[in-house]
Amino acid sequence: MKTIVWDVDDVLNDLMGAWFAEAWLPAHPRCPVTYGQLTQNPPHQALAVPLQEYLDSLDEFRAAHGAALVPDSRLLEWFHLHGHRFRHMALTAVPYGIADIWAGWVVKHFGHWIRSFNFVPSPRAGDAFPSYDSNKADFLKWWARADIIVDDSPAHIAAAGELGLTTFTYPRPWNHSSESVAVLLESLARQE
Repeated sequence: MKTIVWDVDDVLNDLMGAWFAEAWLPAHPRCPVTYGQLTQNPPHQALAVPLQEYLDSLDEFRAAHGAALVPDSRLLEWFHLHGHRFRHMALTAVPYGIADIWAGWVVKHFGHWIRSFNFVPSPRAGDAFPSYDSNKADFLKWWARADIIVDDSPAHIAAAGELGLTTFTYPRPWNHSSESVAVLLESLARQE
């Protein structure tokens, strides 16, 4: 049975879209860009703010609303139809201080299939804990059991490809994927 590694933010859920609509735009009503114009992640340059201001806003949103994020219904349907044919794990980059919220969210919505939650801490000021992996590729190299990865980050996809994993880029404005979610999920179902 092949193992699929799932990113959480902006794959299993729409964190950036929810944050942008529910937190950023209400606090910045004159924001000159749309969600579709966030062609870099992190999007602080498009928003014309320092990186730390963006991270603070995103982290506040994650802490306050992360547990209530809605899972992508297309993925839930895919899991119901095809999830039993693969093993699954979550691998996300999230600040250490809120990783427990993300772990609970994954188990609540996808725990029927995803039985392993893993994270590489996104560094934040004041962090003081052992750093085993500096990125997802380091974790995947150490773990050495993955076959497929689904992620929205071009950098994570490229690094996983270099490790020999089959890669699927979940379409978001910052990765310029020309593939639709429907086509991605159809292709993923054929990877058995």
